[in-house]
Amino acid sequence: MRAFQVSQLDQPPHLTTVADPVAGKGQVLVRIRACGLNFGDLLMIKGTYQERPPLPFTLGMEVAGDIVALGQGVTGLAIGDRIAVYQGSGGLADLGVFPADLCVKLPDTISYEQGAALVVAYGTSELALNHRANLQPGETLLVTGAAGGVGLTAVELGKKMGATVIACARGAAKLEIARQAGADHLIDSETDDITAKVKALGGADVVYEVIGGDQFTACLRATKRNGRILVVGFASGDVAPIPANIVLVKNIAVLGYYWGGYLKMEPQPFRDSLARVLSWAANGEIHPHVSHTLPIEQASDGLDLLRSRKSTGKVVITL
Repeated sequence: MRAFQVSQLDQPPHLTTVADPVAGKGQVLVRIRACGLNFGDLLMIKGTYQERPPLPFTLGMEVAGDIVALGQGVTGLAIGDRIAVYQGSGGLADLGVFPADLCVKLPDTISYEQGAALVVAYGTSELALNHRANLQPGETLLVTGAAGGVGLTAVELGKKMGATVIACARGAAKLEIARQAGADHLIDSETDDITAKVKALGGADVVYEVIGGDQFTACLRATKRNGRILVVGFASGDVAPIPANIVLVKNIAVLGYYWGGYLKMEPQPFRDSLARVLSWAANGEIHPHVSHTLPIEQASDGLDLLRSRKSTGKVVITL
């Protein structure tokens, strides 16, 4: 089968041919139809992600496809079931082996491309806002990177949860995408003073922060007393030091948040969150935004779109 693999860290991944995998105990073999790309894929290539699979490894954190074989002891799933699953790697290939208990069935109303765009982006934001930050109706939510893969879903879900949403992104085109997702107020991170703009709007109760660096510091200064700032990522590549004096004086809670870690720490909230997300998608209550769909032969081009920040929402690779 074809697989898009990393053979050496910090070197370009490549499309190669490898042996077909076989489902083991508690696993399913999936014919992969679509795989969503994530910023974490870029970090895995460099070897700077939270998890480091042994070399060589196949990229691709989240997939949608059809079950073609069941391993020993698998119940509740059948050959032919359409599923979505997050594992962290192994998705950019014709076939993949995944733990059965991580698979969620895809409703017929959701395409493979949508299914591959749902799991990480919406799963990350739903668990962050609902479970970790306890966002309440009437609060103000500030989202950085608001037109990106997870940022855009935070805008959409924050509005769905009854918050006033401030979207921060680079340029008018990306801000328009955020506005269409439900943002009430828009801030251009290239030209606007983030702290001043947010303070003029009354400050933020919750910050969903994915950029890091100077943007993190600006957002922290704009957070209300007793507010919460979610540390979701560092897309700028700059991990900002946290000024403890501001956190102390304003009683701000800085909440570290690694979505994938909940698979081991608290699997039940993780699964419950995904069930809610898929239910909303099936009912047409959320709308995955896929800016680019490319075949696996162009997977490198898809990663370049993420790296150059030329995509909005999700980039999906089809097989």
